[in-house]
Amino acid sequence: MLNPTSLLASLPTTELTAPLAPPPLDTAERASQAPYYVACGMEVAVFERCHAQNLAVMLKGPTGCGKTRFVEYMAWRLARPLITISCHDDLTASDLIGRFLIRHDGTVWQDGPLTRAAREGAICYLDEVVEARQDTVVVLHALSDYRRALTIDKTGETVHAAPGFQLVVSYNPGYQRMLKDLKPSTRQRFVALDFAFPPLATEISIVEREGAAPRPVAHALVTLGRRLRELQDRGLAEVPSTRLLVSAARLIGGGVPVREACHAAIVAPLSDDPTLVSAMRDLVEATFV
Repeated sequence: MLNPTSLLASLPTTELTAPLAPPPLDTAERASQAPYYVACGMEVAVFERCHAQNLAVMLKGPTGCGKTRFVEYMAWRLARPLITISCHDDLTASDLIGRFLIRHDGTVWQDGPLTRAAREGAICYLDEVVEARQDTVVVLHALSDYRRALTIDKTGETVHAAPGFQLVVSYNPGYQRMLKDLKPSTRQRFVALDFAFPPLATEISIVEREGAAPRPVAHALVTLGRRLRELQDRGLAEVPSTRLLVSAARLIGGGVPVREACHAAIVAPLSDDPTLVSAMRDLVEATFV
């Protein structure tokens, strides 16, 4: 799922031969709550080194390739609380930092998710960060470098990040580069990890487990997904993600006929263009003969 080769050149090779051991489990219950994630490279080790060195991390990759699941897994592995923020066009700096609220007994300050993460030493994950306005993204700068501080202008307080705090952002460069992108002054504050769809065998195992699907069904769905991804050069803006394949597997497991499940979970979400829809339906028919 990841190939951070260029990144490893700047880090001590002898220290990146294997991921660090996960924190000891206090109970069997905690072990059972581990998010399911299959590493495909050195992403776990690199992320752990970044966390230990107080480095902010940027995850780049297509929609549904496992970026969010990876962050959830790393938060569990590092035993850190995780605060997730879904970015959008209307996200303001106040939404991240906090604001004064008027109550019946007076005016009170309420921390935003970014401030709360800094105070608590949590991992703060901003999903699809380029969707946020540029003046909002600038708020992250002081937390993503050596200062590790957040100034709250409205209260005059400077919050210094607690130990364990880490800033993580993600976005889809293939899709969003056509619309907008992060400024170089922002990008260079992060260690970047490039994600892609997992290798064939790994993706089959993911669909099999997450979709509760028999092995042959998982194999066929992944084969279909890879065929559909070849349509990107023919006008398909977004290719089918592993997430969509899992959704189709769950529908099939719930009793929905295979072709109907593939259309509802894979074909229909990808395009409304009649030509592309017809081509995708043909691939479904060819895969599930």
